[in-house]
Amino acid sequence: MINKSGALTLGPESQPIEIFKAWMAEAKQNPQIREATAMSLATTSGSDLHARIVLCKDWSEEGFTFFTNYLSRKGLDLGQNAHAAAVFYWDPLFRQVNISGTVAKTSRQISENYWNSRARESQLSQYISQQSKPVDSRASLEGAWTRAEAEFKGKSIPCPAHWGGYLLTPQRIEFWVGQPGRLHDRYEYEKVNNRWTFRRLYP
Repeated sequence: MINKSGALTLGPESQPIEIFKAWMAEAKQNPQIREATAMSLATTSGSDLHARIVLCKDWSEEGFTFFTNYLSRKGLDLGQNAHAAAVFYWDPLFRQVNISGTVAKTSRQISENYWNSRARESQLSQYISQQSKPVDSRASLEGAWTRAEAEFKGKSIPCPAHWGGYLLTPQRIEFWVGQPGRLHDRYEYEKVNNRWTFRRLYP
């Protein structure tokens, strides 16, 4: 079923982050959407382009926050080119949000606060992971996990220095609302001189 309600709030007087918050709240309440915070993140370094799904853990006027290994492929990309794009798509709602902007590391305190909120099993997995690098077998991966579990038995697991948050600061946010006959609605907000501009786009 096509839901047009979100489109009614879109216009030159609206603030895009407030629209996003409303859409995200609706997506999180929809039982058909398993993970509303999943976003496709695209990064590039040189001629190489990479995309993957990550979880957006916070959204505010400052931007969109996600966490990862700084030595991963996405981390190395961002070290060379701080520009990135992200897409949310919520299928039952027939809505999409496309974001592009610049990315910078969050403060160490934000990274450690989030790390400490994670399940212990997730901490162990990230502690031993050399993300994006080759591993010779599943057995090697599980062996490293087991050794770390024994090492930190009864102890807290420290947040690795090479792991933490990134903040995607949006320069452009596009809201897409699916419509019958593919005559979709597209609304683009772009920041110019620190103010959001607005325009409607052809589908």
